[in-house]
Amino acid sequence: METRLTDMETLLMHQENTIQQLNEVVREQQRMIDGLRAEVQQIKEHLQALSPSVNRLPSEEEPPPHY
Repeated sequence: METRLTDMETLLMHQENTIQQLNEVVREQQRMIDGLRAEVQQIKEHLQALSPSVNRLPSEEEPPPHY
């Protein structure tokens, strides 16, 4: 009986350790996802600033300075 109890306690300790490791992985992945979301948002804003005006027709757009 005591051996079974010891085995169960050992198993529980291993499970708690595994859960803690998995939790840390999930937390790190969430930090990465948050960072990537911020980068994507910056890229979107940058691309929107580069796109031609939606209020003007392409023929009304001023040519770039190198023309």
